[in-house]
Amino acid sequence: MSNEPIQSEPTRSVALRAVSPDDEAFLFEVFAGTRMDEFRFLDEQQKQAIIRMQYDAQRFQYDEGFPQAESRIILLDDQPAGRMLVDESEEEITLVDIALLLEHRNSGVGTQLLNELLNRAVVAKKPVRLHVLKSNPALRLYERLGFTRVSEESMYFELRFDPKA
Repeated sequence: MSNEPIQSEPTRSVALRAVSPDDEAFLFEVFAGTRMDEFRFLDEQQKQAIIRMQYDAQRFQYDEGFPQAESRIILLDDQPAGRMLVDESEEEITLVDIALLLEHRNSGVGTQLLNELLNRAVVAKKPVRLHVLKSNPALRLYERLGFTRVSEESMYFELRFDPKA
């Protein structure tokens, strides 16, 4: 048996900062990373064109539907790792979007940020609402954190976290 101390992985710093116009290429990269599997059967040029069209449509939808939302870049050890969009009204908090680059998924970053958001909701005594694709693996995480399914559309579940529950 060795007397050397057990080495643990260093703690990684997770933070949020406001999105700036300089983040446009990074935001597209994050979005594209969430869609690549859907279009794996297309050639690269077709894939990029469709993903660009979807990105522009999503951005327009978010800007129109959530004009006051907090748009943040997720930083991991001061390096951009993803994006988070949260809209807070008098009645509730809506997690509009959270997405991480592929290499940062399943690393605990999303869980940490979601726990911080849920703590904010508990303090504010507001529910948190989100929509998630039925096929999204993050669905298990949301349910583990206390979200429940409240409605269902063709491709999405609407989930809600009630701080009073």
